[in-house]
Amino acid sequence: MTTIPAPVHDRVAWRYPRRSPSLPEAHHSITVPKGVSVLRKMLAFAGPGYMVAVGYMDPGNWASDLAGGARFGYSLLSVILLSNLMAILLQSLAVKLGIVTGRDLAQACRDHYSRPVSFMLWVLCEIAIAACDLAEVIGSAIALNLLFGVPLIWGVCLTALDVLLILLLQNKGFRYLEAFVISLVITIGVCFGVELVLARPEIGAMLGGLVPTTRIVTDPTMLYIAIAILGATVMPHNLYLHSSIVQTRKVGVEPAAKREAIKYATIDSTLALLLAFFINGAILVLAAAAFHNSGYQEVADIGDAYKLLTPLLGTSVASTLFALALLASGQNSTITGTLAGQIVMEGFLDIRLKPWLRRLITRLIAIIPAVIVTALYGEKGVGSLLILSQVILSLQLSFAVVPLVLFTSQKSKMGDFVNKRGVTVLAWSVTAVIVGLNGWLLLTTFRGWMS
Repeated sequence: MTTIPAPVHDRVAWRYPRRSPSLPEAHHSITVPKGVSVLRKMLAFAGPGYMVAVGYMDPGNWASDLAGGARFGYSLLSVILLSNLMAILLQSLAVKLGIVTGRDLAQACRDHYSRPVSFMLWVLCEIAIAACDLAEVIGSAIALNLLFGVPLIWGVCLTALDVLLILLLQNKGFRYLEAFVISLVITIGVCFGVELVLARPEIGAMLGGLVPTTRIVTDPTMLYIAIAILGATVMPHNLYLHSSIVQTRKVGVEPAAKREAIKYATIDSTLALLLAFFINGAILVLAAAAFHNSGYQEVADIGDAYKLLTPLLGTSVASTLFALALLASGQNSTITGTLAGQIVMEGFLDIRLKPWLRRLITRLIAIIPAVIVTALYGEKGVGSLLILSQVILSLQLSFAVVPLVLFTSQKSKMGDFVNKRGVTVLAWSVTAVIVGLNGWLLLTTFRGWMS
């Protein structure tokens, strides 16, 4: 592999020298115009944030949002807002790491830790990506079943075709892939915008739900769903993905150029994650408006929600839009999940496979268990597999967040771009909250399985 020249402090800060970037076919492939307006600059950097944001509105989040809205009305909107604010902070750190060091998070782990530790982190991350991909495969299959009556097992198999779509788009240029992802995000947003108009939520109660209440902590059931929402929001593979794809922009090595790139890339991810907040919030608000006061407070299953929306809202459009948004969400997330898989393998192991082969491997790892469970247990088994995938993601989260905060808080690695003291304290506090809540969620989940 070609070694990229690095400044002296870079060679001192890392155990191994910087090597070829991940996604080499897209690295620095997008030119950033100079001497243009702020809007033109924002548009030049727009894209990576939306590719990351799809992980925050994937099918794995839907069950928690539906359960929260159906059972507790608008009360848990504050939890979705809080989790998105945490995500905005962590993704900004991923942006900074990628732009300043020229390494994505996987490469940074490889160049910082010993080879055995780095290899173990890679194994854990691959398991998490496979679990996340599993959730997207299942979500897409459920959507195909609801919209077109495609049997679940065939829907699972059909999701493998998106590998061809990814290759086609990326061969045309990374901008085409970004545009496709953004178009699907907009589709999801429009679907839920119409859903909210049809559901006619209580505006006052909805705004009140943005303010946290003590009941979230004192009510064990509400606390459990709140932790599930928090635990399912921050996706570990998104941190690896974001730190890599921000490097698709051709940015100068001068500190001023890097500072500008961090600024605009952070704006991109912040706006994208605010859109993700709207969509997650819309799922909860829809469930609150449709189910909470109509005798269906126990609704948490995606299929049940689809069937009930038509009679409750008085139009079949509601159910159709719901399933269409689910399909767009599942397909969007599989695209970014397969990219993350390629980045992680190349970053941790410095192994290059042909993109089609890497993505096919990732997809098969997700499809095979989904096919087996669907064939043996049907829809009930698929739902249990969806829950299991979120548990596995929670297990991996600590191993992505802790290194990210550690690296960006070290002056030897970041130089003048090191996190300021306030940001460091806030980042470690957020890390402690996420790790602690995910640990609690895992413990209660395993207790439930054992009882």
